[in-house]
Amino acid sequence: MLAMLVSPVAAQRRDFPTRPPGDPAAIERGRALYSVNCTFCHGPDTRGGDGGPSLLRAAIVLDDQNGELIAPVVKNGRADRGMPRFSFTDAQIQDIVAFIHSFTAAGYDASRMKPPSIIVGDAKAGEAYFARTCGSCHSPTGDLRGYASRFSEEKALQQTWMMPGSGGRGAAPVKLNVPPTTVTVTLPSGEKVEGALDRLDDFVVSLTERDGTHRSFRTSGDTPKVEVHDPLQPHRQLLATYSDTDIHNVTAYLATLK
Repeated sequence: MLAMLVSPVAAQRRDFPTRPPGDPAAIERGRALYSVNCTFCHGPDTRGGDGGPSLLRAAIVLDDQNGELIAPVVKNGRADRGMPRFSFTDAQIQDIVAFIHSFTAAGYDASRMKPPSIIVGDAKAGEAYFARTCGSCHSPTGDLRGYASRFSEEKALQQTWMMPGSGGRGAAPVKLNVPPTTVTVTLPSGEKVEGALDRLDDFVVSLTERDGTHRSFRTSGDTPKVEVHDPLQPHRQLLATYSDTDIHNVTAYLATLK
């Protein structure tokens, strides 16, 4: 009787794969992308976060070899589970896959040891990086004056400078004075319609004009012509360039702006 009860359970148990070490450069790039887009839901160590499941023992992650199972989920999202789709390039997805696969599924590893503070970078190096990369748009004595005092949680401070307005399930984004994303729709007649972007998908673009008028247009391929003006586009472009060291250093520097 005991053998009959135990055997089916043992047969269903999933073995944790042993993977060869990944490319350190790819893992580093994937860590930066993951920390911005995935940490709030899936946790910094992939073991689950605020409202999101653990990826470490997820069947898709365990069965995935080189991103063939993970990539479709990232590209298409899972609307039924509250996961949005992401517009990463194939190369960026491979970097994220490399980072996810860098964690050990079985046993205790260093990733379980959460530091008492994420402020572990070199503030001086972060100041130099900020001046070189961010200084043309932001100022520590202007729009970022007192930046650190706006946050009660260090992760939110870091998340916000990397992608202003972002958050995650269970983590509301800090309100910042960021202009809205606008859109210009050029109709076949040549008429241009401009306003704040409300919605944009494969079939419809919707906007609100300055006088409050809501307008929607069906799209088919490149008709009508749709131009999106996203004030955060420079931040999105920089995401792929940050190293883990850059993130820690800039976070340490911004933490001094009180």
